[in-house]
Amino acid sequence: PVEFEHEKYHLEKPDFPKLKEIFDEIEFKRLYENLYRIFHSEAENQALETEKATPKAKNAGQEAVQLDLFANYEDSQEGSLFSSYAGIENTDHLYQFIDNEKAQRILVQNLLGQKAVCFDTETTSLNEFEAELIGMSFSYRKGLAYYVPIPENREEALAVLDIFKPFFESEEVLKIAHNFKFDYKILAQYGVEIRGELFDTMIAHYLLNPDGRHGMDYLSEIYLKYQPISIESLIGKKGKNQKTLREVSLETQTNYAAEDADVTFQLYEVFSPQLKKENLEELFHKVEMPLMKILAKMELAGISLDTDWLSKESVDLENDLRELEQKIFELSGEEFNMNSPKQLGEILFEKLKLDPKAKKTKTGQYSTSEEVLQKLAYKHEIIQHILKYRTYQKLKSTYVDALPSEIEPKDNRVHTTFSQTTAATGRLSSLNPNLQNIPIRTARGQQIRGAFVAEEGKKIISADYSQIELRLIAELSGEDNMIKAFQNGEDIHASTASKLFKIPLDQVDKTQRSQAKTVNFGIIYGQGAFALAEQTGLSRTEAKQMIDSYYENYPKLKIFMTEQVEKARKNGFVETILGRKRHLKDINSNNFVVRGHAERNAVNAPIQGSAADIIKVAMIDIDRALSEGGFKTKMLLQVHDELLFEVPEEEIEPIKALIKEKMESAVKTKVPLIVEVGVGNNWLEAH
Repeated sequence: PVEFEHEKYHLEKPDFPKLKEIFDEIEFKRLYENLYRIFHSEAENQALETEKATPKAKNAGQEAVQLDLFANYEDSQEGSLFSSYAGIENTDHLYQFIDNEKAQRILVQNLLGQKAVCFDTETTSLNEFEAELIGMSFSYRKGLAYYVPIPENREEALAVLDIFKPFFESEEVLKIAHNFKFDYKILAQYGVEIRGELFDTMIAHYLLNPDGRHGMDYLSEIYLKYQPISIESLIGKKGKNQKTLREVSLETQTNYAAEDADVTFQLYEVFSPQLKKENLEELFHKVEMPLMKILAKMELAGISLDTDWLSKESVDLENDLRELEQKIFELSGEEFNMNSPKQLGEILFEKLKLDPKAKKTKTGQYSTSEEVLQKLAYKHEIIQHILKYRTYQKLKSTYVDALPSEIEPKDNRVHTTFSQTTAATGRLSSLNPNLQNIPIRTARGQQIRGAFVAEEGKKIISADYSQIELRLIAELSGEDNMIKAFQNGEDIHASTASKLFKIPLDQVDKTQRSQAKTVNFGIIYGQGAFALAEQTGLSRTEAKQMIDSYYENYPKLKIFMTEQVEKARKNGFVETILGRKRHLKDINSNNFVVRGHAERNAVNAPIQGSAADIIKVAMIDIDRALSEGGFKTKMLLQVHDELLFEVPEEEIEPIKALIKEKMESAVKTKVPLIVEVGVGNNWLEAH
């Protein structure tokens, strides 16, 4: 018999200092914390718990989008349980509160004499429509900061802010903040406009490291080896017993708020030269920072909802769901819980026997995911009804019933938040609520856009780039055949079909055009023969032949893709049309799956990122033109390649022309950028 020595198989305690050094470098902080918990006693963990840092209130939402594969406990994204970093108690600093008018006026004159000043706001809420200003902090030198408490009385608060207007409106002083857009919106609610050159340390770090985390506390630990004060240590954890910062002592407020400004100023001193070194200064100062102000205005503007239409649609969807449910029960021969994957799986795979090879998952039930059901659609008509049921159910719960609860009572409009620091490609993302995710794939889903309406006397204008990613791959690759097709105004999918099937352009049918369209977009996203075959219904051999034929007709595309991967291997990154960098640390991975993903990103990131760059430039140009022309038109939403405006009826014709001209000329390209502009009473009509 084989002898088994149990002790030899015990997991040994790792070298934690060395492990921390490695995990800090690759930003595996949460995994390190989990491992620490495993190898240390409960008492040791509890003792260290008191050192745990938590997010600054203002940044709490910024890291919420991060996905954590390793945690199974509630924890902070920002802090560290195992910190040997410096803190306020052992670092030289001079933090002063300025709470009288004379001293405040002296401070303003001092600030106006500086080249660069960091400021931060403290508020009672993260919702800019509910938030009251508690205080402002300022720093222009490491270790030195000032805190100005703001009175609770609105008139008294406005009087203090009036003293500081010369600083905020100065064109001479560079203003620095972390998550600048929040501060911009808060001060706007008090009638303060921030002018001059701006510097957001969160956006700066995003440009330097798009895939990283950008919260202030985290950046302070990584770049300054300094652990800021935890907000929860001052006001308690979230819940009914949590205080506001106004309820703690003035000295405590001062230390917390002034430290924020001090730390952010130090981060500015780190990131500013790095932007220059990485040739990202122009992208930062000419695109991202001007855009930040535009996004703030868009978020404050919001968009109107037709709640009566949504109420009616909710009733209609409920009726349709009941009808679909009855049809599904008839086809299955029994009633069951439609929302139970277990019961649905038993109906499909045990009773109806739609897939003899279907196996149960580890949870003991069959998979009934959309992907699984789509593959079975041809076997039984019940599948299409189930898919439609799920689509309608999601439309009802996620959009139709949920959107009215997002209306801001103060102005009866919905206000999303745009993030410039979430998508590594440079695209904007939308949250609370996500208005970039309004369905477009189905006719019923598209109807929801009809709920987004213009105010009385105004119209909605939608302006959408046509096939911008295909135009950009033609531009970046220099592919002559594709460039020529776009320059001649040809339908690119029909043109591609003509080449693939070797037939005249006017003989291309719908099926051939559809297959060519799939290939065109598939190439951008790095699809191979297997994926193309699944999407088109072709055999793998036919799909491979089609891809080979595609590259024969567009040879420079293949060269471009190869060169992009080679650039990524050599430099560790690829660039967009405006020099935005996408770092690809896995491009030389030994794991072919991981490496393949990086290789696809090496091709796709410059295309998707360049499209993002172009629409950002267009937004800046349009905003400037609206301001200079004295127009009352408001930019409301950006949904990737589409911009949405609310336009007074008397401005419609000049605004249509202005938008189209600015979007089509945002960046100079050989391939013409084409914008389709529509007008309507709501988003659906305009689109």
